[in-house]
Amino acid sequence: MTVRRTSIHGEWSSRWAFILAAAGSAIGLGNIWKFPYLAGEYGGGAFVLVYLLAVGIVGLPIMIAEILLGRRGRQSPINTMRTLAAEEGRSPHWQWLGWMGVLAGFLILSYYSVIGGWTFAYVVRMAGGLFAGATTGTVDAAFSALVSDPERLLAWHTLFMIMTMIVVARGVKSGLERAVRFMMPALFLILLLLVGYSMNTGYFTEGLRFLFAPDFARLTGAGVLAAMGQAFFSLSLGMGAIMVYGSYLPHTASIPRSAIQVAAADTTVALLAGVAIFPIIFANGLDPAQGAGLAFKSLPLAFGQMPGGSLFGALFFALLVFAAWTSAISLVEPAVAYLVENRGMNRVRACAWVGVTVWFLGLGTVFSFNLWSGATLFGLNFFEALDFLTSNVMLPLGGLLIAVFAAWRMSRKSTESELDAGPTGYRLWWVLVRYVTPVAVFIVLLHVTGLLGRLVG
Repeated sequence: MTVRRTSIHGEWSSRWAFILAAAGSAIGLGNIWKFPYLAGEYGGGAFVLVYLLAVGIVGLPIMIAEILLGRRGRQSPINTMRTLAAEEGRSPHWQWLGWMGVLAGFLILSYYSVIGGWTFAYVVRMAGGLFAGATTGTVDAAFSALVSDPERLLAWHTLFMIMTMIVVARGVKSGLERAVRFMMPALFLILLLLVGYSMNTGYFTEGLRFLFAPDFARLTGAGVLAAMGQAFFSLSLGMGAIMVYGSYLPHTASIPRSAIQVAAADTTVALLAGVAIFPIIFANGLDPAQGAGLAFKSLPLAFGQMPGGSLFGALFFALLVFAAWTSAISLVEPAVAYLVENRGMNRVRACAWVGVTVWFLGLGTVFSFNLWSGATLFGLNFFEALDFLTSNVMLPLGGLLIAVFAAWRMSRKSTESELDAGPTGYRLWWVLVRYVTPVAVFIVLLHVTGLLGRLVG
């Protein structure tokens, strides 16, 4: 059964435009900031190997399923799930999967924008030579001064949101596609420049050895789960972004081939970020297992001690800005598409409503680091609670439900005609998304439940 719907929002001009946009959604702070520090914490190469396996077994099948749902529905995630559930004779309650994805993206953007503002601030600081010759105390003091000043954080948060909304308001081709056609090549160029810089540190081989030589003695059970979670979250799954981008994918484009190329680009950026970062860390005698402070504390200290460090440090944080920006525009799109479809708004007005609402919610994250720093729930401040809820509960649950709906609730005729992957390719995807992937995501959720139990306890 072949269904041919048309999106009222338009389409990508080509499959490559979709790949750039979806890769931009997937490539974010998680690839360049989070992946390297997780690899540092959990033993380098062993973590990377588990991560790569998880991308292929867990992330890719769900990404294919999410694009499939989006292209077949051709609407916002909420309306897509409502339409497909009715088409397959399933419960209308499946629309809540769409609502959860839109809400997750909405909540993530509220704090993502604040962190994106940090990256802007650090571009200016690095370019201005603030960290040249800096000590650990200087770097720590600079970071503390930034996050403890609510007015400064608010200004950067506001700038980041305005930039994001300007892109989304211009529409699919004039806004989203035109932006990613510039930002994604720029992101790759900056990353390659940083890799070239790392090659001249004298510690490039040591960095490669750390990143790609597995040391399974250092890989714990928590590391395996972290690798699975990072593979899932770094692909931007379960938050409505890939589904709504899939709704703009031309019918002539191959979904499996497109998804593989997006996953490959996302993984390549994560690995290149590690290749660029670890030689710089080792060249300055720093510990690669620095945790979340790797980007905003360890790296400024390292760049400050190296020739040309101010320039390449500014390039590194510009890279983070582009990564955060391309992800942010994808987080806005599902909510904007829903308002256009269901409330009769034009894109500019819809963007204004979404942008202002997200901006206000972002105030909670801004104040988490200063005015509200003492206010916690189960030991988590506002920012940490949002991050835990979205990253550890809503996204894996959304991914699990996407797999269940695509493999168990949709007819084989519907999925087979939409994928057009050939008998062998379809069978492989069907087995993975029906049996293997849900079990893997369920294990992650059980781990999260254990964490939640300990927090409550």
